Amino acid sequence: MRSYSFFTIILLCLVILIVDTLAFYWLQSITQLIHSSNIQNLINIVYWLFSIGLVASIIILKSRLDTMHPYRKQLLVTSFYGITVSSFIPKLIFVIVISILYFSNFVFYEEKSLIIIPIIGLFSGFLPFFVILYSVFRSLYRFKIHRIKINLKELPSNFEGLRIVHISDLHLGSFKSRHHILDRAVKIINHLEPDLIFFTGDLVNNNAWELRGWQTVLKKLVAKTGKYAVLGNHDYGDYSEWKNAKAKQSNFESIKYFYKKIDFKLLLNESVAIEKEGKKIAIVGVENWGNPPFKQYGNLKKALKNVADTHFKILLSHDPSHWNEEVTDKTNIALTLSGHTHGMQAGINIKSKNWSPIQYKYKQWAGLYKHLNQYLYVNRGLGWMGFPGRLGMRPEITLIELHQ
Repeated sequence: MRSYSFFTIILLCLVILIVDTLAFYWLQSITQLIHSSNIQNLINIVYWLFSIGLVASIIILKSRLDTMHPYRKQLLVTSFYGITVSSFIPKLIFVIVISILYFSNFVFYEEKSLIIIPIIGLFSGFLPFFVILYSVFRSLYRFKIHRIKINLKELPSNFEGLRIVHISDLHLGSFKSRHHILDRAVKIINHLEPDLIFFTGDLVNNNAWELRGWQTVLKKLVAKTGKYAVLGNHDYGDYSEWKNAKAKQSNFESIKYFYKKIDFKLLLNESVAIEKEGKKIAIVGVENWGNPPFKQYGNLKKALKNVADTHFKILLSHDPSHWNEEVTDKTNIALTLSGHTHGMQAGINIKSKNWSPIQYKYKQWAGLYKHLNQYLYVNRGLGWMGFPGRLGMRPEITLIELHQ
């Protein structure tokens, strides 16, 4: 909410009230089936108390955001985000469905449907409500392992069967210091016995204070060969207001220093070569590179400079749009790992059938992609941002095995 103008918030509240009014109108066709007038009145009172209370709370919250402590601000914004979505979407679907049914009944009149229509309409509203509740309270922290095997002829034989765990988008501030939840993910990752662990950015939502207490949890991550990371768009503090440039830079330095505390090598437009029995592979890491409005801190040419002679390269780049723009057909990078999209935290994943609204913004948004002999894998994210739920897009731990 902080990033939207007060005018935009007022428009949002107006839309909520319009949908609530329409939903209330159609709700009367259901409540009239109740014989007790007291129960009818109770339902009506509760309905409008919630509706007006929600709108008033959103406006009050917006007006006081600037004076709140960042932690409380983040907690309240995400909470109201969840409440608003879980209230608005079911009502909107209820209004659309019941309006269509009543219009159809008006054209093709059937007396029996006068009772059936309200029941169907009510069901159409409650079903998405319970689905949203499931996404918030059940699937948000149901970590899922995606096991991927990639055959790459350029892979040196010494690295045959290399096991990589790829994680992304932790957004630690969203966990609200519930360390035990992420500790479960750490145990899952360690049980996979990876050779390498790669983290592709968005450690925090905005602020370094979100990192308090997480060192103990994340330092437990174990990889046989090494742990590497890059920054995401949220790690630069670009979405917060700062007293001055020095305060923003101090926040940024604290975030970068945290990686040393958890024994990760943070790659800032740089590369490292990993050698095994005389053969090498290169791990290349760029700072965030995204299409506008996202800023482009990444410098791939600079990152590749000291590994030009290493034939097999793995690139860590937070935003998957970087792959099309600067990697494919322009470099010999075999595998790129990204995150950023979260799969929009909502979609459909049924075997080979994958869909999410985010695909209309990002061509590569989740899973494995191939262009000639170059591969991209986009992780769906381990944490969450904004809406406190995941619908059909569970938090992801990716295990990638490389073979010749």
